Amino acid sequence: MSRPAAAFFDVDDTLIAVKSVFRFLAFHLRLRGRPDTEYAAVRERVRLAGETGTRTAALAEYFRTFAGRGEAELAGHGRAWFDAELRGGRLFHQPVLDRLRAHAATGEAVVLVSGSFPPCLDPIAEHVGADVVLCSRPEVLDGHYTGSVATPMIGAAKAAAVRDCAEALGLDLAACSAYGDHVSDLPLLDLVGRPVVVGADPVLVAHAADRGWPALAGVAG
Repeated sequence: MSRPAAAFFDVDDTLIAVKSVFRFLAFHLRLRGRPDTEYAAVRERVRLAGETGTRTAALAEYFRTFAGRGEAELAGHGRAWFDAELRGGRLFHQPVLDRLRAHAATGEAVVLVSGSFPPCLDPIAEHVGADVVLCSRPEVLDGHYTGSVATPMIGAAKAAAVRDCAEALGLDLAACSAYGDHVSDLPLLDLVGRPVVVGADPVLVAHAADRGWPALAGVAG
């Protein structure tokens, strides 16, 4: 008997049509009554961290923003953010959401793999019926975020987490699918036997063409 399969989905700009980390940040700061200039300042710090370092450094800078905030507070803000996005429509990439539902209908496990974090991802996972969420998990101490994160879930970290997940669930990665939109998703896509490119990242699209991987337009629905 063959080992079971799963479908792994990047989230921002793949499963959903927005970057959850920044949409959530703007929503969170508005709920706290903070000025728009504070959001702009965080975006600039994150941009500079990415320009002078890596996407991992940029994400680590982003999480420093939440130092001292309560875990329960952010979880509540995350659910309110998701509900607002859902009411606004066009949150999900419909073709990708359709694929997710098709995989689930065949009995495959659905796994979200994202650099985002639980306040954003937990309500998304609940809505789509995901079985597992592999994501960045900032440090929490006494119920409050410290501002630190051990392993931002980007690039090679995604691939390592998926390998561990596959081993824990007894998955055959050659029978698994994965969906990603950015060149940083290549380590994940290279792991599985059924990779799918979403969107128009030029490096990723060229790589997919060389490998004969299928592509899926990232049209919000």
